[in-house]
Amino acid sequence: MSNGVPCDVKDLGLAQAGVDRIKWAEADMPVLRQIKERFEAEKPLRGEVLGACLHVTTETANLVLTLQAGGAEVFLCASNPLSTQDDVAAALAREYGIPTFAIKGEDRDTYYRHLNAVADASPTMTMDDGCDLVNLIHTDRRDKLAGVKGGTEETTTGVVRLKAMAAEGALQYPVIAVNDAQTKHFFDNRYGTGQSTLDGILRATNILLAGRNFVVGGYGWCGRGVATRARGMGANVIVTEVDPLRAIEAVMDGFRVMPMVDASPIADIICTLTGDCDVVRQIHWDVLKDKCIVCNSGHFDNELDLVALAKMAKDHRVARPFVDEYTMADGRRVYVLAEGRLVNLGCAEGHPAAVMDMSFANQALSAEYMKNEVANLPKNVFAVPEHLDKEIARLKLAAMGVSIDVLTPEQEAYLNSWQHGT
Repeated sequence: MSNGVPCDVKDLGLAQAGVDRIKWAEADMPVLRQIKERFEAEKPLRGEVLGACLHVTTETANLVLTLQAGGAEVFLCASNPLSTQDDVAAALAREYGIPTFAIKGEDRDTYYRHLNAVADASPTMTMDDGCDLVNLIHTDRRDKLAGVKGGTEETTTGVVRLKAMAAEGALQYPVIAVNDAQTKHFFDNRYGTGQSTLDGILRATNILLAGRNFVVGGYGWCGRGVATRARGMGANVIVTEVDPLRAIEAVMDGFRVMPMVDASPIADIICTLTGDCDVVRQIHWDVLKDKCIVCNSGHFDNELDLVALAKMAKDHRVARPFVDEYTMADGRRVYVLAEGRLVNLGCAEGHPAAVMDMSFANQALSAEYMKNEVANLPKNVFAVPEHLDKEIARLKLAAMGVSIDVLTPEQEAYLNSWQHGT
C-alpha cells in the first residue's frame, strides 16, 4: 500500500529514479503526449476501470498516465515475469497513484497473484500484452466477465490466442488487435524488436556479433527486424521458417534459409521469434556446438524447450546475470539468456520510446474507440480502424518535421473513377 494505493512492487524507495526515467521516455513520445493533452481536456475514458497487463517499462508508464489523464481508473500488472522495471513500478504506485502489481523476476505464483489483483478491481475494459489477463477472466475469474465491455491486445502472440478463442466461440467481448495496426507492427515489431533484441543479447553477453552465425527463428515482422539488424552488425544471418511465403521473402532479402535442425550445428547464436512452442527442442539441443547462445524474443518462454534441456544437461550454473550455462554429457556448453523469456526486456530495457510512441498511441485511441463503439461490435477480434492508424502516422511525421504531398481534387477524382483508360 502506497498512500492508500494498493500495490506490490519491489521497493517504493526506487520511485524517484523511476520518475526521472519516465520523464526521459516521455520526451521521445510526442504523439502520445498530444493524445494525453486532449485526454486531459476531454476525459473520454471517464468512468472506466481499465485492467492492464503490460510490460511495466518507462514507455508503458507514459501510456498508463495518458489513460489516467483520460479519466480511466487504471490497475496495472506485468505481462512477463522478467519485463518489469522496478523503479518504474515504484514510481507509478507512489508518485502517480496507479495500483501496480509487478516485480522483476517474480515467480509464477506471484505473477498470477498479480493478475488476480487486477481482476479483483472488476475492470470494465482490458488492455493485454499476450492475452493472459483475458484468458484469466475467461477461465478462473469468470465472475468478472460480465462487467467487461471490451479490450485491446498489444502483441502477435496475444492476437493469435484471441483469434483462436473467437473461432471457438469462447471470446465473450470484443477486442481490438492493436498489434495489427500498420503503425504498430511495421515499426514496433520490426525496428523496436530488431534493435532491442540485439541490445539484450549484447548487454547479457558482451560478445562480438561480426562474423558469427546468427540464426533467426521466424521471419515475421519481428524476425525481419532482428535479421536486418544482425546483418548490419556483421553477423552471418540464417533464417528458419515454416511458411513458404516468408521463407522465399527471406531468400530474396539475401538470407540463407534452412530448417532449424540444419542450422543448429553451425549456429553461434539462435534467437526465436515465432509465437509458437518448441522451436528449439531436443533434436536441436543434441547438435548445438559448444558455447552456442540461445535466446527468445517471442512473447512466451515455451519457444525454447527448457524442460528437455534441463533433463539432458549434467550441470547447470549461472554464468553471468541472466545467462544460464547448461553443460551437456559430452561437455558442450549451451548458454540460455533471460531464462528463455523475452531477451529484449529480460536483459535490456525493451523498445526505444520513439517506437513505442506509435504503439501506445494506438492503445490509447483504441481504448477510446472501444468505449464509444462497443455497442456496435460483436464478440470478435477487430483491426485498429484505418483512420486512427493513418492519424497516428500523420502525427508522428509532423513530430519528426516531415511533410508529405496531398492529392489534388483531380487526383482524388481519378482514383475514385473507373472511366479513365489508356
